[in-house]
Amino acid sequence: MLDIRWKAGLFVCALSVIGLFLWLITSATTALIVFSLGLLIYLISHIYWLHKLNSWFQAPEIKGIPEGSGMWEDVFTTLLQYERNNKLNQTQLNSALEQFSLVTRAMPDGLVILSASNEIEWCTPNAESQLGLNLITDKNLPVVNLIRDSNFISYLYNEIYSEPFKLRSWRNPDIVLEIQLLPFANKQKLLISRDMTQHEKVDVMRRDFIANVSHELRTPLTVVGGFLETLNDMEGAVPDNLKSYFAMMEEQTIRMRRIIEDLLTLSTIESNTENPEDSEIDMPSLLKSVQNDAIGLSQTLHKTKHNIHLDVDRRLNISGASDELRSVFTNLVSNAIRYTPAGDKSTGKKGEVFISWALRNGEAVFSVRDTGIGIEQKHIDRLTERFYRVDRSRSRETGGTGLGLSIVKHILIRHQAKLEITSELGVGSTFSAVFPKARIVIKKASA
Repeated sequence: MLDIRWKAGLFVCALSVIGLFLWLITSATTALIVFSLGLLIYLISHIYWLHKLNSWFQAPEIKGIPEGSGMWEDVFTTLLQYERNNKLNQTQLNSALEQFSLVTRAMPDGLVILSASNEIEWCTPNAESQLGLNLITDKNLPVVNLIRDSNFISYLYNEIYSEPFKLRSWRNPDIVLEIQLLPFANKQKLLISRDMTQHEKVDVMRRDFIANVSHELRTPLTVVGGFLETLNDMEGAVPDNLKSYFAMMEEQTIRMRRIIEDLLTLSTIESNTENPEDSEIDMPSLLKSVQNDAIGLSQTLHKTKHNIHLDVDRRLNISGASDELRSVFTNLVSNAIRYTPAGDKSTGKKGEVFISWALRNGEAVFSVRDTGIGIEQKHIDRLTERFYRVDRSRSRETGGTGLGLSIVKHILIRHQAKLEITSELGVGSTFSAVFPKARIVIKKASA
């Protein structure tokens, strides 16, 4: 098929040859008249087919495409092929959109697409139902204008989306939603809402059961422990051949009481839906106290003290619940002491524990690094699970309950913070509590 430009060129050349021939056999006037008439007819035919094309664009339908003649036949043939392909693509796109719509309607989760400026671009019917949205009226509106929960707004703007966020529905307080934000292309975000009401009810029942059982066990264990301690202290009350058994019973009773206390602590933290107090914490003072406690624990557990180093940015404070965060720091430091040998008698080298508090990339980081036994990578992701132990026999020896890191995790979540763990077998481990910029308080230098 010849190019349209070639066809137009050939027509003009043919008309020129005819005009030249007429000029030779007749006169220049006749040749010019014939040449002009030819161009005029050529122009009129183009205007006619342009009119036909424009008329078709007013109501474009495949069946209504003109057949055309000459070079216009090629134009309309190409247009027909384009429209057929376009129709096929449109059909396939509509089919894909219909399938996508069916899939999103079948999903129990609600989906909302947010723009870079957190405006609603699209949402599913489930999202409309769960979050009280209406795509027709709420499209292009900022999501914070429609979901006015302060915790949600903080979660949205902190841009820490590694953990989902629980939101109690303002339309029905009995409904609990889990919100997860996933950033994707062009700084957009996908908001996923999931109805966690039933799961939350089961979780509340579990927490209540653990709390009630722990409360019920605490009193009889206290009584049993008291009697064992009294009998051990009474002269001649326990025969010498039974004293070792009584010592074992007393030790296990104390261990059970520690587990119950940790279970009650964990249950209290999990069931507390209120935000932690937001007072400024004097971190240098708090961490000095944690270091002193660590020195005492080292002496008690190992008879010889570790080298416990403290490096603190004295200008750096954070806001939060002092008692809860003290529990976090104490747990992490005590774990480092429990799982780090106090020293090597043959070399005289002591175990080292490094406590630091500093700024890192705009975040406040409390970290504890030890020179202990280390942890295999396969265990790290499960360390914060209740009662998960890397080495059960060693945990019993060191007096651990298996709940410390679970308590740490839940307290940090309440403070919008996260726990980072790195470790290498035979070299040591580093546990870091990372606090967001929103909780940082920088003390002004004194004059």
